[in-house]
Amino acid sequence: MDKDKLPDNSSVNIDLIRGHMDTIILRTLSNEDKYGYEILDEIKGKSNNLYSLKQPPLYSCLKRLEKQGLITSYKGDLSYGAQRVYYTLTDLGKQFLENDQIQWEFSRTIINSLLSDRDYDPDKQ
Repeated sequence: MDKDKLPDNSSVNIDLIRGHMDTIILRTLSNEDKYGYEILDEIKGKSNNLYSLKQPPLYSCLKRLEKQGLITSYKGDLSYGAQRVYYTLTDLGKQFLENDQIQWEFSRTIINSLLSDRDYDPDKQ
């Protein structure tokens, strides 16, 4: 890193988020079944529009999660000529999500106490 230039704090640490994408997607399915656009919309909304996931990586993750038995899919209603595919958590997916959330909460507690006690304020960037 250039010692005269600070990193851009307004950009999202994509690698950190990407490393938790499976859990993020599973969490969006924890309350109800959703189709792809609903998952994308919830991720964007829960991040206060600070992060948005694109369709190709979402569908890659959904295929992988389905192969792992963490979610299943089913066809829903027709919308604008196309049939929506909905995704739902399996019992294994619910267990995986619960375990991952516990691990995240533990890690976040330690990291917060070691690095900072402040919340991110996008208006200060």
